[in-house]
Amino acid sequence: MKKLRKWSRILHRDIGYFFIGTTLIYGLSGIALNHINDWNPNYTIEVDRFKTQISLHKSDDLEENITQFLNEVAPKETYKKHYYPQDDVIKIFLKGGSSIVVNTNSGKGRAEYLKKRLVFYEVNFLHYNPNKWWMWFSDIFAGALILFAVTSLFMVKGKKGITGRGGVYTALGILIPLIFLFYLLR
Repeated sequence: MKKLRKWSRILHRDIGYFFIGTTLIYGLSGIALNHINDWNPNYTIEVDRFKTQISLHKSDDLEENITQFLNEVAPKETYKKHYYPQDDVIKIFLKGGSSIVVNTNSGKGRAEYLKKRLVFYEVNFLHYNPNKWWMWFSDIFAGALILFAVTSLFMVKGKKGITGRGGVYTALGILIPLIFLFYLLR
């Protein structure tokens, strides 16, 4: 048992050091994705309201007018395409996911600019397993988490270990998810 405790500590420590970055990635993105109904974890949306005199009614020179309009309202943005969701409303799509909606009769409009959230965009990207190599690395990390759980059972002996306080915490750590499952699956 002494050797098992020793190797549990060594593995737990060294693998823990190796996966600290990955743990932070999945921890941060997990928190962000848990609250996806409360906020957009990938982007912030900046809204600007404006009024223009440039005609954006359907016409032969519409694309020329859109170019002129964008130079006035959003000079740093790149036009992708447009459509009319209503007869008097044009929606202009910009590169990067931003968009502009303009009432063609009044000239009043609203621009919504998407900006990537620093750190959260990147960790969420990795959380969704963007390619096969990352998927395999994530699977190895998941295996390491299982190893962390198992080795933690043997790291400490006595009343602070699995036969004492550690056993109570282990039981609670298993019981709480089971209660949630029972409650949520009814």
